[in-house]
Amino acid sequence: MKQKLVRFKIFPYFFIVGSLIQENTLAQQYDCNFKPPVITIDFGTSHHEKDVDLSSLLNYNEVRDECPADGNYSFITHTSSCFNNNWNILTEDHTPNDVDGRMMVINAASEPGTFFINYISGLKQGTTYEFSVWLLNICYGNNGCEPIPPQIDISISSGVNLIAQFSTGEIMPSPQPNWKKYFGTFTVPPGANVVVIKMDNTVNGGCGTDFVVDDILIKECMMQVPIITAAPKPAAVKSVVAKPVEKEAAKPVAPTAVLKKNNAEILNAPLTAKPANAPMANIKKLPPMSIPTVIATRANPLIKQIETTETELLIELYDNGEIDGDTVTIYHNNELLIAHAGISEKPITVKIKVDKEHPHHELIMVADNLGSIPPNTSLMVITANNKRYEIFISSSEQKNAKIVIDLKEP
Repeated sequence: MKQKLVRFKIFPYFFIVGSLIQENTLAQQYDCNFKPPVITIDFGTSHHEKDVDLSSLLNYNEVRDECPADGNYSFITHTSSCFNNNWNILTEDHTPNDVDGRMMVINAASEPGTFFINYISGLKQGTTYEFSVWLLNICYGNNGCEPIPPQIDISISSGVNLIAQFSTGEIMPSPQPNWKKYFGTFTVPPGANVVVIKMDNTVNGGCGTDFVVDDILIKECMMQVPIITAAPKPAAVKSVVAKPVEKEAAKPVAPTAVLKKNNAEILNAPLTAKPANAPMANIKKLPPMSIPTVIATRANPLIKQIETTETELLIELYDNGEIDGDTVTIYHNNELLIAHAGISEKPITVKIKVDKEHPHHELIMVADNLGSIPPNTSLMVITANNKRYEIFISSSEQKNAKIVIDLKEP
């Protein structure tokens, strides 16, 4: 715990596969039911220790001290008034219903680096799992210096290739201990016999950078089977033949019917009159459109519409204002594009093609949380054919923000 301001670098976040979510800010994943954990790392108790082999770490060393110094970590059951009461006092770990349970307390090293690595075998290839971890910034939050909150990158790999990478964003200090659960999903690729879980603190150690880890879990995902409600059959329509008029042939009368498919309205196409014995036309059922719940249950006002000729769009996303822990998710045409990204003065960057095969693009910005200064605000910069658009976005837990980009007709 250093009592001075240290200049530090902020590394950009790269979201390869998967998503990382704070439990307090977003609901559970929509398409998975999870089995009981297949992997549990809770570091045991004082009577039954479960150490993790971290001997390969370069920046950190294990000590047996309830107040580990810079660059050290301990597996302990509690802390006391460490560093002149600059740390919160923890009387127990996070694991429910254990006695003298242990947690991993980390005093951040002066340089960014890995503080946890674990090799896991036995996961099923081609199967999706949830990774979760409970984290807490142990610093009191008012230490007479500008805090440097930890920002933790979590990578999951096969030991050779990266499978998924997540980021927590800033984990802020607090006068009271504030455990938060972070979780996301990943899929084990074919040929991966070992999965490597690695966690890195990406900022320099300093005031407000020390943290605690507990209850690392991996659960197998069981995909939910969607419930499809069959559309009601249209009521039989009786053909009505007009009564003949003298010297004129009988004319069929056009029937009128209201057809419904689920709750969707039928297109307003005119009904054509049919002869009395003509069979009913087959009604083709359209597949239901899958809309993420977080879009379907919130307002989605259009805040910007852009037309451009064929190009590759560059989209950059920044925090608009003070960096306060805002995280966002972006959907592209109702499909997940960026998951739960912590935004800062360093941009999150994506590229999208606009051409005849991809003429229409809807980007919907979803606020995962409101940061420490509501609402969730960001600046999106879109560059298209050397033309720059700056879009200021404000979103909340009731309202998303929509940006539409279309190919310009010649």
